[in-house]
Amino acid sequence: MKRKITKILVANRSEIACRIIRACKELGITSVAVYSEADTKALHTQLADESYFIGPAPALQSYLNMDKIIQIAIEAGCEAIHPGYGFLAENSVFNKKVRDSGLIFIGPNPESMSLLGSKVRSRVTMIEADVPVIPGMRGSSKNIDEFISYAEKMGFPVLIKSSAGGGGKGMRIVHSIDELSSAVESAIRESLSAFGSDEVYLEKYLESPRHVEFQVAADHYGNAVYLFERECSIQRRHQKIIEETPSPVMDPELRVKMGNTAVKVIKTANYDNIGTVEFLVDKDKNFYFLEVNARVQVEHPITEETTGVDLVKLQISIAEGNELPFKQDDLSQNGHSIECRIYAEDAENNFLPSSGKILYLKEPTGPGIRFDSGIYQGVEVPVFYDPILAKLIVKAENREQARKKMIEALKNCVILGVKTPIKFMIDVLEHPEFIKGNTYTDFIQKNMKTEIINEELMRIIIASTAVYEMNRKTIDIITSEAEMPSPWLTIGSWEI
Repeated sequence: MKRKITKILVANRSEIACRIIRACKELGITSVAVYSEADTKALHTQLADESYFIGPAPALQSYLNMDKIIQIAIEAGCEAIHPGYGFLAENSVFNKKVRDSGLIFIGPNPESMSLLGSKVRSRVTMIEADVPVIPGMRGSSKNIDEFISYAEKMGFPVLIKSSAGGGGKGMRIVHSIDELSSAVESAIRESLSAFGSDEVYLEKYLESPRHVEFQVAADHYGNAVYLFERECSIQRRHQKIIEETPSPVMDPELRVKMGNTAVKVIKTANYDNIGTVEFLVDKDKNFYFLEVNARVQVEHPITEETTGVDLVKLQISIAEGNELPFKQDDLSQNGHSIECRIYAEDAENNFLPSSGKILYLKEPTGPGIRFDSGIYQGVEVPVFYDPILAKLIVKAENREQARKKMIEALKNCVILGVKTPIKFMIDVLEHPEFIKGNTYTDFIQKNMKTEIINEELMRIIIASTAVYEMNRKTIDIITSEAEMPSPWLTIGSWEI
């Protein structure tokens, strides 16, 4: 049933909330923002047509408060809620609550979201549909003998994973049978703590694979397409930091084969909005289903840049009950696009989070450069949420031109007041292996070792610094008469 949307509550914050609000403005849809105590002056609250306070800074009391979000949406006269990514975006309970309240949830139906939200259930479903999956257990278990049996059958290394997991939580790489029992117990504890689930399972660990995902879209009428792939192999702690499309590993035959498999996956799950099907690709170009992200992805802009399709607007259109505006043969890729995620974190110190006030911000500009941001000069970056500040996206005619354009764009992106991994990402893009397209999930561990301080050394540094600070006999204080240093002097050596 078709239903026109004129007002949307954006149940999120930072750059993705700003991205959705901008799409609403272009569509003539009134946007409603919610904000926590920590986000009183956040950019998304200023961009939206209306903004409502939702609660204290901790996410559980604000951005994860389902009933409060729905209540505000109803009282504000919204027809729909857009969850963005993170927070409640893939929570099937919230999805159902929104629909039961009479509102439109801009995303897939709660049944398919629930199915795909469980790695074990979705894995079994895909095995039954003849979708290639990584060899391993069909379901979760707490019987260590079962883990041992599968591990010995497949050979080490193996991977212990949480069924409800994400972001590397509840995940353990096991290299020998002696490590297996403690790894399973540790994974269960972490999974319970992070997701409230003790379901873990085992699969074969693929060494040095590529992480390749396919953007998909489906409507309520059985139509489904893929909007090509994204290479997402440059990761730290199982989190992506640089993405690109097309993938360096892709050829026309593999693209069609993987794209058709991605469509088969979402049709099997009765999916009905945009989403992403993730695969691992081994050195022989064999690919294996990993999971489905039932939401808009952080890296969606590079697909938009190379296909000309606005994915957020497409989400809204599908939620209104419209058919897909194109068929598979209508879609094509144009050029090459790269995205760098700019986090508030210190790449030189094991990517530790950073927080504080943005003292100075200079956004890169120019043809083929896009800066999706959730910050402005003077805003405070809180410690309570995901540390992503912005996404820098470039598009060029080919991969090499896009790579060079991104390096220059990063050099012209200046953020003072918090640490960012901009210099680190330039180093990655300039690395000979990246230039060759040898981008695998262990790229950073193999090629950027000198850039990362290991955790043990980090603990020693922190402890040594604390001791030093406690024992200092003199403290230099900048008085009101002293000259306050320029922000440019606080970042060490640099060049224009």
